[in-house]
Amino acid sequence: MSNKYALKAEARDEAGKGIARALRRDNKVPGVIYGDNKEAIKITMPAKEVQIEYGKGHMSTTLCDMEVGKEKHLLLARDIQLHPVTDNVQHVDFLRVTAKTKIKVMVPVKFVNEEECPALLEKGVMNIVRYDVELLCRATEIADFVEVDLTPFNIGDAVKISDAIMPEGSTPAIDDRDFTIATLMAPRAVVEEEVEVEGEDGEVAEGEEGAEGEAAEGGGDEKTEGDKGEG
Repeated sequence: MSNKYALKAEARDEAGKGIARALRRDNKVPGVIYGDNKEAIKITMPAKEVQIEYGKGHMSTTLCDMEVGKEKHLLLARDIQLHPVTDNVQHVDFLRVTAKTKIKVMVPVKFVNEEECPALLEKGVMNIVRYDVELLCRATEIADFVEVDLTPFNIGDAVKISDAIMPEGSTPAIDDRDFTIATLMAPRAVVEEEVEVEGEDGEVAEGEEGAEGEAAEGGGDEKTEGDKGEG
């Protein structure tokens, strides 16, 4: 698991949209601490420090040692609200956690041994279906990633969640099916060539069929007209 990060915050009593806007104008970010069967605490944090941690890309999977006045809290960011244009952090909800807290969290998938993958050695293409997977784990044991070894996979194979190496103490949050993480496909050039050949065959067949149809129609008309003349 990634190292913890630290933040200092101030408790606040006031709430509401007007208060939140005023705090943001003052380069502060409002937030809330909840969970562990304790009363929720409204907090205010320095916007710069919060934005730095969010920019690292692991705020939702890294524990936070937060100091609020004289109290210290072990927290995990669970809901991060962003500005729709600037992507600046507007509000953060933090969950109190302990070694017993179990949570669902999105963890990135890491593919290894690509240079030894038979499908890729044959110039195949890997189509990644899921870049992240949701795991059920203890809050203090969040993995940095889920690893998939590509060594055994050939063209046409599908990489399932059962093929991934699960971090210790973690299980897939989706446990009712063996879902796909990635697929290994034939090289694009081969696929395009096959489609082109099939198209040419189809055009020839259609032309021949059309010619035969016209001949048949022409022959039929002449005979009919002859029959009428004789009659």
